[in-house]
Amino acid sequence: MRLQPPILFAIVAGATAAWPQTRIAPTAAPDARDVVVTATRRASLLADVPIAVSAVTAKRLAETGATDIRQLNQLVPSLLVSSTSSEAGGGGARIRGIGTVGDNAGLESSVATFVDGVYRSRVGVALTELGPLQRIEVLRGPQGTLFGRNASAGLINIVTARPDFAQSEYGEVSVGNHAYRRLGAGLTGPLSSSLAYRLDGVWQKRRGFIEDVISGRHLQNRDRWLVRGKLLYKPTDSLSLLVSADFSRRNEECCVGPYLPAADVTSSTPGRPGGQPLYGPSSIEAILGRTLSAVPSAGAGRVLDDTFARKVALTPGRSFRQDVTDGGVSAELHGNIGTAQLTFITAYRGNKFIKGQDADFGNLDLLVRSSDGSGFTRFRTFTHEVRLQGKAFDDRLDWLVGAYYAHERLTYADNQSYGLDFEGFAAARIGTAGPNFATFPAFGFADLNGFAQAFAAAQLAATPAVPVGSRPAVANAVASQVQNVVLNGTGELDHYRQRDRNLALFTHNIVGLTDSLSVTLGARYTDDRKHLGADLTSNSGCGVYAANLTRLRALAAAAAANPAGNGGLNPAIAGLAATLANSVLAPFTGLACVVNNANGSFAARRHEGEWSGTAVLSYKPAGNMLTYASYARGYKAGGFNLDRAALFNSATLGSTSFGSLGFKPERVDAWELGAKYDGRAVAVNVALFHEQFRDFQLNTFNGLNFFVSNIRGCKDDLRNADSDAVAGNSACSETRSGVASRGVEIEASAHPVSDVRLDAGFTYADTRYRHDLVGSPDPVSGNNSLQPNLFLLPGHRLSNAPAYTWTGSASWTPAVSGRLRALLHADIRHQSGINTGSDLFVEKAQGGFALFNARLGLSRDDARWAIELWAQNLFDRNYKQIAFSEPLQGGGTVGQVTAFGASSTQLYGAFLGEPRTWGLTVRTKF
Repeated sequence: MRLQPPILFAIVAGATAAWPQTRIAPTAAPDARDVVVTATRRASLLADVPIAVSAVTAKRLAETGATDIRQLNQLVPSLLVSSTSSEAGGGGARIRGIGTVGDNAGLESSVATFVDGVYRSRVGVALTELGPLQRIEVLRGPQGTLFGRNASAGLINIVTARPDFAQSEYGEVSVGNHAYRRLGAGLTGPLSSSLAYRLDGVWQKRRGFIEDVISGRHLQNRDRWLVRGKLLYKPTDSLSLLVSADFSRRNEECCVGPYLPAADVTSSTPGRPGGQPLYGPSSIEAILGRTLSAVPSAGAGRVLDDTFARKVALTPGRSFRQDVTDGGVSAELHGNIGTAQLTFITAYRGNKFIKGQDADFGNLDLLVRSSDGSGFTRFRTFTHEVRLQGKAFDDRLDWLVGAYYAHERLTYADNQSYGLDFEGFAAARIGTAGPNFATFPAFGFADLNGFAQAFAAAQLAATPAVPVGSRPAVANAVASQVQNVVLNGTGELDHYRQRDRNLALFTHNIVGLTDSLSVTLGARYTDDRKHLGADLTSNSGCGVYAANLTRLRALAAAAAANPAGNGGLNPAIAGLAATLANSVLAPFTGLACVVNNANGSFAARRHEGEWSGTAVLSYKPAGNMLTYASYARGYKAGGFNLDRAALFNSATLGSTSFGSLGFKPERVDAWELGAKYDGRAVAVNVALFHEQFRDFQLNTFNGLNFFVSNIRGCKDDLRNADSDAVAGNSACSETRSGVASRGVEIEASAHPVSDVRLDAGFTYADTRYRHDLVGSPDPVSGNNSLQPNLFLLPGHRLSNAPAYTWTGSASWTPAVSGRLRALLHADIRHQSGINTGSDLFVEKAQGGFALFNARLGLSRDDARWAIELWAQNLFDRNYKQIAFSEPLQGGGTVGQVTAFGASSTQLYGAFLGEPRTWGLTVRTKF
């Protein structure tokens, strides 16, 4: 049953007549030295923690309008959170330019997310309403000796509001443009002298930002709600038990990306010697015109490439359904055992995401993921964490030991299939480069025999041995030998079932050598075991078609060897048997279909045992200053690519094809120098960092499938063989780290006068691939050459890794008259240009930009009520979150054209950032 807002509020608010809020009302800004964090699993002042951590209070979150973790971007310059083809499963978080790319459920996050001490399986799971918050901590750099799950780049620690023994109710109603409505309700108070409760709820709805001009509906909408309850039992100051339960639901249509401006490019002159790309108009010799609309036989394809008009043309009847149910229960126990403190957290969480998709993002019906519920991602996770900590040797030793256990069941079902326009479109797409789909001549064939004829004609065009006048008849004879297999409406239904058992022992100890000099030593051993089972099924005729082409080549080869026997070859082409076998049909041996015919079941296992840890030397030259130097070894588990892309060309499944799905763990060595100053009115934190990643897990979307590669550097000079787009020529035996991130972070806050708070942050991160790169080894040959489509990586910045970012905010809360207080707040984030695609195609670049938020309000100084006007993205800045290659629609890239000549016809789309939103919020508290 789907709860409607009145029912939801009856559950949450009970007899409360107020419209409560999920954010804490404005109060006087605290000094930086008053901010307490638990980043070291000890309640410590932010200024006394010798690690790079940003702490964002509930007040600052409320002022910037944060309702999910993406809005942390405005406050933490080293953090970048974005979403891709789904907000439910495709969110990505990056710290210092490092993160996991895309919505491939098989990859764990380089940036881990914890909510109230409980690990969330993927970052996308946290892209939802958070409810009332206490604070959010962003730890930068590898983690593993303090929190339950390993994280190679950092983590986000979200602490929600706890029950209070003082009775209160609070509420909020917000309205805004795009038909935005948001209601929140909650109450907290005592049930007895030792038992307190808290109950919160949020409901949000908003019209989408993207209009489908065919159906008239809007996508990227909001329709979600959250209910969370907590019970706190605290019989003594030294014993407490907190039990929490929450449930949330989303029923939305997301995400579709409008086209980027469409143009074909060609060049007969390669760019720089050695395959290094030269971007710029001088290397583009001709603009050939628009692409998809030149395919009349496949239907009226529409390319609406005015990107920020936010209009798309989609296949009628296709849905981008994203239904998400998420919930869980947890218990957190704190108590004393002698002089030590015990903490035990146990939790169960479940998350299911049903995904429908018009997978070609256009109005031609080419590829589809059905929205009938057969395609979904589901996580079921049990976690247990126990920590024992205390002090010894006259408090010179502050020790902590702990253990962590997690059992995760991941089920992923993919139901991609061909649409009704696929055959005619594919036949029209085939050009002189054969199955590479390089150009767009409209052959006009509407069935698979025509598809086969188009393939043959494309090859014959480059075969001088066949006279021009004879080529149509030869192509038709080739097609007549191929069984007419219908592709329209056929496809796959793949089920992956992964069990992950993660067990870890860890310790984190602070030794006070003197009153001002300390050393921290931490270590962790992780044992990770994954078991994968997969059932791949396909009713596609593409595999049969490919097999028939292979059989035809065998007939041609037999006829060439024995012309008298003919071997069943069509007499019209018997005289061309050798040419057919060696030229025309050779490229089709083992043809890789869009949805191939691999069928079968298999099981696979991975087992990893890894050490990680940290060492920190910290020194306090004065009571309000801290300096430190640290080293950390981080680790993120390996796993399996849950995508059949690596199984192309495999008619059956076995150990060889399975091996192509596995990828290695990601490891990092990180060094950091830091200083923190906490003055009376000013606080400043500075960190210098250098991180090196080995076997960096790169997830690349090629327009149709995900491929996962472990990126390493080669110790030898490959002489640009890794950037020449030639397959298999850059193998390397002795490797090293392939990715490095180095730079500086500065955070500052100030209270120059009463009721004024200023915050600023700056990050410079030079996050790059090394030169001389190799990738994952082939499971059969062992060749670890970099994939040709990654030829732009060597020496360049990682995707979504800005060189510099700065943030700033200013809040003024002056008394107006009597008991009234005003609020004036503004914040900004500016970042330099990035490339949003993991393959670094130049078409996916996003220039530098700035986002402004603002809030103007009036409230009682006791927070009994407040009214606020607000705007996010105040100046309506257009920007791309992620750009991507449109499935099946062209090939090549400007990078290839400028480096190697030839041509590019690829179309691109982009998942856009939100436009300007504005509204009014009214809050009350009792």
